Amino acid sequence: MKQKVLVTGAAGQLGRELTASAGPEIECLSVTRSQLDVSDRDAVASVLQQFKPQIVINAAAYTAVDRAESESDIASRVNSTGPENLAIACRESSARLLHISTDFVFDGHASEPYGPGAMTSPVSEYGRGKLAGEIAVRTELPRALIIRTGWVYSRFGNNFVKTMLRLMSERTELAVVADQVGTPTWARGLAEAIWVATAYADLDGIYHWSDAGVCSWYDFAMAICEEACEIGLLPRPVAIEPIPGSSYPTPASRPAYSVLDKAKSWADFQLQGVHWRVQLRAMLRELKEQGND
Repeated sequence: MKQKVLVTGAAGQLGRELTASAGPEIECLSVTRSQLDVSDRDAVASVLQQFKPQIVINAAAYTAVDRAESESDIASRVNSTGPENLAIACRESSARLLHISTDFVFDGHASEPYGPGAMTSPVSEYGRGKLAGEIAVRTELPRALIIRTGWVYSRFGNNFVKTMLRLMSERTELAVVADQVGTPTWARGLAEAIWVATAYADLDGIYHWSDAGVCSWYDFAMAICEEACEIGLLPRPVAIEPIPGSSYPTPASRPAYSVLDKAKSWADFQLQGVHWRVQLRAMLRELKEQGND
């Protein structure tokens, strides 16, 4: 018998990758925000009662980090109230919840990768809302599985990689922040890790997942340019200038260092992380072959 899995946030980068990579043993119901507003408790309860999933994967999120500073109420409804509603509905229906969170729950003052048990101290409304969502999930459903990630991109939707490709095709030079450090995450690899995690019924608590390695946004942009030129996605390289974050002020503060320690995930999921540059190369080749979406 197929396992019934409900995926929220189906129109987003991760939601689309989860839907595309669901195996034949999965009966996957993927719902977009227009189909299910997770901040509506009655709607959430109704969908779970009708579909009766064994597992719920919450990929729904308000991810406009800067806009969240002025739309904190809207962001909180999606990032905090939504996960709470899902946790309550899962508890009442005996479903398992796998909730996706973010590296932005950290303040970025560390000098070594953040482990799952590291102290949280978000510096933005987005980060505070996501942390509140984590707390609500763990309060309502202690056996829930929470996976933090960061710097997510794919050929779907809007993200740093696609923005850089567009700007590089339009300009001859760019300036990119060089003093914010993290790890890019191809949504495809994250989706595959999530599906593996669902197979381990006893896993709960907080885990971290991103690709392997470390870089700054400047390093990431340089790699995008080099790899895209190599396969003909860009006609010629552009000059990229490294700048401090202070030269590119944004409404929301961002952690200067948000590298995640994935050792526990690699061990418990029995997966080995793939270096971010290898994943970037694979995504760009897919983008060239299949186009934007």
